[in-house]
Order: sequence, then structure tokens, then C-alpha cells
Amino acid sequence: MRFIDTSHDMKFKDYVKELITTLEFSMDLHDAVENSGDAIITALRNGNKVLTCGNGGSAADAMHLSEELLGKYKKERVSLPSTCLCADPTTLTCIGNDFGFDQIFARQVEGLGNPGDVIVGFSTSGTSPNVLNAMEISKEKGLVSILLTSNRYKKKDLATYSIAVPSNKTERIQEVHTLIFHSWLEKVDISFG
Repeated sequence: MRFIDTSHDMKFKDYVKELITTLEFSMDLHDAVENSGDAIITALRNGNKVLTCGNGGSAADAMHLSEELLGKYKKERVSLPSTCLCADPTTLTCIGNDFGFDQIFARQVEGLGNPGDVIVGFSTSGTSPNVLNAMEISKEKGLVSILLTSNRYKKKDLATYSIAVPSNKTERIQEVHTLIFHSWLEKVDISFG
């Protein structure tokens, strides 16, 4: 019989304490979160759309934000235009094959993005080349860009709003990213409900 030492395993209460600490430090993000949420509302009121992108768990977050805009969050309201750039495998594989994986989102922004649209990129590492390339092309095309990332992100001027969760742990970062976009969706419900 093999013995596995679990004395260093974290318990649920340890995860909760870690999240509480991350949330307390995230209070400093208030202005950026509010201002970026207002930018989303302005774009939607002006008839523009929200594009979203990310990889892995961040792709799931990008899909979550888009589906809530198209469907609803809590209140019945009009459907709002949003496209998740990681939702179509045929597009992703076509662009990845022909241009490289680092261009899968930028190429879509080039074709779908218009001045005044908003792009929300999710990158817990802050180093995802495909997300950062999408931010770059968004700037060139006149989109408002929002990057939800972590304190590992170094290019502070790439996006219109860079919101860096003060953590190095992917799971805590993603939990706060969800809180941030849920706060935006509350604003959307109030504005369009």
C-alpha cells in the first residue's frame, strides 16, 4: 500500500481565505472596472458590439460574457450584440492553420471589428500572444479594448483598460474575472432592462 502525504494539501477553508485576500486587494480595481463597464454600456447604446476572446478557462469566461449579453443576465431585456471569437472551431482552425495560432483572434478583429466596438480579452497570464495581438489590432482599428489579466501582465499601454487582478494563481484570477464581468452585466441590466 502506498501512502500519500496530504499534510500540505490546502483545504476548502484555505481556498476561501485566499480568495478573500485576493478580493480585498482587488478593491483597488474599482475605478478601472467601473470605467470599462461604462465603456461597454456606451458602445452598446451607440449600436456597437462586444467581442470577447481567451484561451482555455478564459475562453469559457469569454463565452460566458457573450452569451449573457445575447441572452440575459438576470432581467428580461433586449438581446445585445456580442460575438465570442473563440466559439467557432472552423474559424479558429482555418486561421490557425493559415496564419498561426497567435493570429486566431487578431484576424477576426480585423474582419469583424469596427471603430466604437469593444473587445474584452481574457488572459490570466498576461502573456497570451493571440489575446495580446487582438488588443494590438483593436487599437489600430479604433476599438475600445479591455484586458482582464493578472499582475504578471507587463504591457500596461496595450489596452484601453488593463485590469490586472493582484494574484499569481490562475484560479483566483479567474474567480475575480467572473466577478468583474458579472458587475458589468449588472450595469447592462440596469441600462437596458
